[in-house]
Amino acid sequence: MKAVIQRVSRASVSVNGEMVSKIGDGLLILLGVGYEDDESDVEWLSRKIVNLRIFNDENQVMNKSLLEKEGDAIVVSQFTLQASTKKGNRPSYIKAAKSDVSIPLYKKFVQRFQTDLGKEVGTGIFGADMKVDLLNDGPVTIIIDTKNKE
Repeated sequence: MKAVIQRVSRASVSVNGEMVSKIGDGLLILLGVGYEDDESDVEWLSRKIVNLRIFNDENQVMNKSLLEKEGDAIVVSQFTLQASTKKGNRPSYIKAAKSDVSIPLYKKFVQRFQTDLGKEVGTGIFGADMKVDLLNDGPVTIIIDTKNKE
């Protein structure tokens, strides 16, 4: 799994002009499921993101997690994170999981993240043409790949 985590002051997701999720301070998480991913990736990534210390403490040092801040989150599926641009100029999505694998893992990630965070999180609509609006705070943007746990 690949995730792009953005610390935001606000974020929302709309489909067909209708807002489906909206948050204030928190994280916007773009999630790409690969064909090699499984439930162990879901568990590791959820714990990693919920405890990632990227929010400022009282001394303006990034020392607080989303969990400690009691912030909100939106998780949006984004298969294009699995793009390979190694050859030519047209991205290949061969590494992206097919929907029979990606939908259940995306749903399991959302459920696990809600459990780890202790509250409901917003989502997009899997496979829909979504419009994502955000105000990146910092900006702080972190990329995590469960196959490259650095």
